Amino acid sequence: MKKYKALAMFSGGLDSMLATKLITSQNIEVIALNINIGFASKKDLTQLMQKRANIAGAEFKMVDARELYIKNVLFSPKFGYGKHFNPCIDCHGFMFKNAKKLLKEYEASFIITGEVIGQRPMSQRVDAMGLVKKLAEDEDNIILRPLSAKLLEPTKAEIKGWVDREKLLGISGRNREIQLSMAKQYGWEDFEKPGGGCLLTDANISNRIKDFIKYDTFDVEDIDLIKFGRHLRLPDGAKLVIGRNEEENEILFNIKNNKMQTIKIDEIPAPLSLIGKNITKEDKILSAKIILTFTKADKEKSYKIMFEDEIIQESPFESRNEVYKYFV
Repeated sequence: MKKYKALAMFSGGLDSMLATKLITSQNIEVIALNINIGFASKKDLTQLMQKRANIAGAEFKMVDARELYIKNVLFSPKFGYGKHFNPCIDCHGFMFKNAKKLLKEYEASFIITGEVIGQRPMSQRVDAMGLVKKLAEDEDNIILRPLSAKLLEPTKAEIKGWVDREKLLGISGRNREIQLSMAKQYGWEDFEKPGGGCLLTDANISNRIKDFIKYDTFDVEDIDLIKFGRHLRLPDGAKLVIGRNEEENEILFNIKNNKMQTIKIDEIPAPLSLIGKNITKEDKILSAKIILTFTKADKEKSYKIMFEDEIIQESPFESRNEVYKYFV
């Protein structure tokens, strides 16, 4: 008898872990596949997702789809956005379509996902799942949702007997009592708690992207930039990013972005700051004053602020209230 294999759309969250476990428990090999679009988290979760995939009995693989996602989905979704900059339906369709292309490479026959009917308002409605199916070009009916399978029409894997439908579930709604109970039953303690989600549903990230594309093209190298620091837009159009704390300073220091330059202040402790390379003299002076305002600089003194091509001598503003109008 042929042994079938599945690809799991894997985020490392509890639902994706449980969906994977329901299939591996049926002695089916699962590759936990993370389609990385760049907006899952502010932190690198690769090792954590690998660990959680292994807990659920699967091997972990990640695919970098950031460039394709920005080019084909983020700014031109067929089915629009949610409350913020989240094209959820198009995003899910994009992920499934990319997973389908990998079926042959991994010798897999179908795809599973941890989606639950009614859990998320935009992408996990039954009608939305139908739209995702069309975007994914799933003519062969190979997308299986183990947590809600009994509330949906049988998929190819169930009809063909590759998966025992009776061992699947019929969960719906936002209440997660069943999932939490299952995690306890499996003895799982390391799993994502409810409340997480894609950064594109975050109002601050959404506003930063909208502001960014008014002045520049948005590329893969800009994804990490918008996740950290205080973001300001200066009168002549310069983007200014100021670290909030030591951890963010280190992250910003390590970001490689050809559009930005690092501003240095040696005379006093100062947050790490980045500013656009194409900057006017007026924005340079203003940015210097702003950065100093977020230090313990003496308001009666001036300090050297070093740009890549120039050193400017400036003093801080009297109050941070003079700065807030530039915040994105």
